[in-house]
Amino acid sequence: MRNKMMLGLMLLAAAATTQAAAQTTIKINGYAGQDPAIVGDLINRFVKPALAKDKINVTYEPLQGDYNQQLTTLLAAGNAGDVFYLPAETLDGFVATGKILPLNGVVATGPYINSLNAAFTRNGKTYAIAKDFNTLAVEYNKAVFDEAKVAYPDNTDTWSSLQTKLTNVKKALGNDYYGICLAPDYARMGQFAFAAGWKPFDSKGKTNLLDPAFVRAFNYFTGLAKNKVGVQPSEISQSWSGGCLGTGKVAAAIEGNWIVGFLKDNAPNLKYGTALIPKDDKTGKRGNFVYTVGWAINSGTKNKAAAVKVLNILTSPQVQQYVLEQGLAIPSRTSLQSNAFLKKTDAGAANSKAVFDGATDGTVRPYYFGVQGPDWIKPINTALAAVLSGQKSSADALKQAQSEMNTFQSR
Repeated sequence: MRNKMMLGLMLLAAAATTQAAAQTTIKINGYAGQDPAIVGDLINRFVKPALAKDKINVTYEPLQGDYNQQLTTLLAAGNAGDVFYLPAETLDGFVATGKILPLNGVVATGPYINSLNAAFTRNGKTYAIAKDFNTLAVEYNKAVFDEAKVAYPDNTDTWSSLQTKLTNVKKALGNDYYGICLAPDYARMGQFAFAAGWKPFDSKGKTNLLDPAFVRAFNYFTGLAKNKVGVQPSEISQSWSGGCLGTGKVAAAIEGNWIVGFLKDNAPNLKYGTALIPKDDKTGKRGNFVYTVGWAINSGTKNKAAAVKVLNILTSPQVQQYVLEQGLAIPSRTSLQSNAFLKKTDAGAANSKAVFDGATDGTVRPYYFGVQGPDWIKPINTALAAVLSGQKSSADALKQAQSEMNTFQSR
């Protein structure tokens, strides 16, 4: 009898061992901050239930500090997650490591917005699926426009008609108010250059800041500061355009959907609206950035099939619907453009709709620094700051910026 009991216990132990061995764990690397709570919620709500029968466990391990640097180190050491965030602006550096699995034939890219797929595609290979994204829009303070008796910005605006509205607000309300907040940042000015027909890099990877299209857009953006119609955030003790709008003294700002939560928390009584980025009078087109982070798979993962399942769930219609309705981000599936949430009339939903539409309207390019990294934008930002502060003429600032760009790109 004792021998039979021992045999039974041994069989149970063996079965348990086999079951444990069959358990697969997929490790996800992503940002710290709020992301552990958000992704953890998605994992618990959607991923774990869907994969329970497959005996796939999923863990989220945020990378503290400089995400790109941390991920680079982990990939080199062979310790990165099976699935991880892949920022579009630094895509090329990671692709060059050979550590990112091309998703062609592995994951269907058809359901996602084309401009987002393009942000993660090099030489015909797609390396990530956008988990969410943002574009830019014009957010405006309705009370300021009402007081000035000026029509609100709208989706029919061109560069010149928006400038006229902003100028008229300034004329009507005087020195205590401004038409628009102008951050000296390529990330808030480059969309005008895209509309004008400028490309950040030529076929040899070089940048021409003296291209007439770039010069025209640069002059339009900095020209909005003329007669104090436009103001830099630092001039009114703010650090960004959203802060400007929140003061109630600035009629408009150019920001993405991230401004919604800020205004809700910091200016809850401000009544605001959103319009698309205005069209270039000359080309008749809009321009915009897509700011996006994708889900990518480690080419060295030993659990490719499981990693693909996790990625597919994290980008599924159910997850993206949840993300949208919770106001967490703008999801990347084309089909959500007609979602009921985006048809709501409250200010936040209207902003989400404009930001969603911005990804497919006009010339849309990813926020991207090229193969040499984030320092690429420094000459542009220096030129913007010099002109907006009145320290240099546009011609002199752009001439110096091109010289600095040439030096940088010849390294």
